[in-house]
Amino acid sequence: MMEAIRKQASRLREQVAKQQQAVLKQFSGRFGHDSGLVDEAELQCHQKLQMLYTSTRAAKHLQRDIVRGVEAFVAISLKQMEIVKRLAENCCKYGNENQSSGFALATASLDFGTSHILMEKERENLLNTLGDQVFEPLRAMIIGAPLEDARLLTYRYERIRQDVESQTAEAIRRQLKSREVGASADSAAKLQSAESKLSELKATLSALGREATAAMMAVEAQQQQITFQQLLAMVDAERAYHQSVANILDKLRADMVQAKQNSESMLQSKTTKTNMHSQTVNEDPKSSQSAGLLQSTETETLMHSPTRNEDPKSSQSVDLLQSTETETNVHSQTRNEDPKSSQSADIPGNGQTTTYVVAEVIHPFDAQANGELSLSVGDYVVVRQVVSNGWSEGECKGKAGWFPSAYIEPRDKAPASKVIEPSMLS
Repeated sequence: MMEAIRKQASRLREQVAKQQQAVLKQFSGRFGHDSGLVDEAELQCHQKLQMLYTSTRAAKHLQRDIVRGVEAFVAISLKQMEIVKRLAENCCKYGNENQSSGFALATASLDFGTSHILMEKERENLLNTLGDQVFEPLRAMIIGAPLEDARLLTYRYERIRQDVESQTAEAIRRQLKSREVGASADSAAKLQSAESKLSELKATLSALGREATAAMMAVEAQQQQITFQQLLAMVDAERAYHQSVANILDKLRADMVQAKQNSESMLQSKTTKTNMHSQTVNEDPKSSQSAGLLQSTETETLMHSPTRNEDPKSSQSVDLLQSTETETNVHSQTRNEDPKSSQSADIPGNGQTTTYVVAEVIHPFDAQANGELSLSVGDYVVVRQVVSNGWSEGECKGKAGWFPSAYIEPRDKAPASKVIEPSMLS
């Protein structure tokens, strides 16, 4: 509000000054008087002060806009820092609690949180730099004494200049009266007094104009220099901040990519070991001996069956053995197929005497899907089927399902009659 009133008063003074100059020039040209007001040096001084006042006012407004912008930027950044720090702490917490899982996500989460904590420290340094090197110096200059003192000299110059214009008009009026016919000595004395006062005001105006001009020029130079320095300081601070953040992000990305590659390499190595172990289980000598024993048992049974045809129980045994042999051959053919496609043939029929492998669990396994079997270290599982893709099917603690072949080690073998209850075989 005050600024608008000052602008309006300044415009009114300029209009009045122009009108007075026009009137004085008209009187001077008409009556041949040298008013002394039409002074080129004084006019140039006045114009210079007007330009300096406009320049310093615009620079002051720019400084004020910069100060307000920095203040708002700092306030918003502090709120963002709180959010990012909370996220970084949560990521670090997850990474520290799950380092033993062996997954790449835990390591990546820890690296992400640590890196963002470092980035927020860099942002804090940026905000401190903006506050100390930009906000405070500009704010001090806006409300500082040099600018106000220079403006006060300018205001005094404008008031003296108005007095000079008024006294010049009075001197011209006295000159006109002294030239009239019958002018008295009193008129001449008043003319002399008016011209003397005009000379004093002009001298004061000239000195004050030089002083105000010098003060405004000094303020203008200081404004230009300091404002430029603060802008450059802002650029340097932001540049250093973004370079530091870019370096942190580059390192974070490299660490995350490396963690992913390590995880994939470990997974591939584990898969290779699983396939090798599966092949070893399929070629186990004990399995071959069991198969030979089964064939021998079937042959002896067939040899004794002709002498026992009249016995109903013997006839049932022959039928049961033949059914067992057929199902055993079918089971061995579907052994290398996909586990999910062979689920219907996983559980042998009644009367089957298939030899199973008893294995000890050496690595825990948590079932993730239907049809999978959870295992604990130290448990014993009856392996009923091993396929080439690294999975096995078996039973443990009354539950059946699929599990990785690499998570068990063969310990012993047992026929189906020792695994399945006798009531199921009858």
